[in-house]
Amino acid sequence: MKKRHTEHRAISEVLKDFISENRLEDGLDKIDARDAWLQLMGNGINTYTTNVVLKNDTLYVSLSSAAYREELSYGKDKIIKMLNENLGKELIKNLVLR
Repeated sequence: MKKRHTEHRAISEVLKDFISENRLEDGLDKIDARDAWLQLMGNGINTYTTNVVLKNDTLYVSLSSAAYREELSYGKDKIIKMLNENLGKELIKNLVLR
């Protein structure tokens, strides 16, 4: 049986403990990475984005436009840097555009 915390704690601390105890970090990182892509790329790119998936340290982005895929491939390093800054940690090391 888990011990109870009788002292008063901030809700953010309780949530962090809950996330770490239940090993939910990976799932939340995947959601955060997808949201960061959608937020940073804007409506123009998001219209042609069909899927965004984070596996390990690689972000896989499926685009329905070959022209946008080619254009974005020139700025992969900058995109990775922007996404990591938005996430607040070095979560993405590689970007694969499909």
